[in-house]
Amino acid sequence: MKQTLEPIVVAALDSFGFDLVELRIGGTRQRPLLDVRIDRRDLQKVTVDDCAGASRAIEARLDADPALFGERYVLEVSSPGMERPLRSEGDWRRFVGRAVNVKSAVLGGRAEVEIVGVEEGDGVMRLRLRDAKGIEHVLGLADVDEARLAFHWKP
Repeated sequence: MKQTLEPIVVAALDSFGFDLVELRIGGTRQRPLLDVRIDRRDLQKVTVDDCAGASRAIEARLDADPALFGERYVLEVSSPGMERPLRSEGDWRRFVGRAVNVKSAVLGGRAEVEIVGVEEGDGVMRLRLRDAKGIEHVLGLADVDEARLAFHWKP
């Protein structure tokens, strides 16, 4: 189901200059839920109006073919939040210099690191990350199990 819906959602978002960050499917058989997280390509914050416009565009595509997701669905469109997941090469490049919480066996589990750089060589993407002790680690994107921007509240 996700493989079928993702290209439809991406096409709807593309016309607005938004990227799909996360797509989750849940709910019940009678009332499925499509949870869509978007981000702006221009690096501005996602607004309520952005979410409303994206929601209308996605809804129009889903309603055009009810066999895709049914007629009685719930669509939720929102920003990925302050602790946004990083999945693609573009995400890593976009957030160079930012702190990230990474789960990786190469790092020994979970660690907060700074993205120092993203390099490509021999067709392999490598992430240069600096830990709290100042030690740099080089990981392939495949070595990362999960990554989210780190966010620290300041009083």
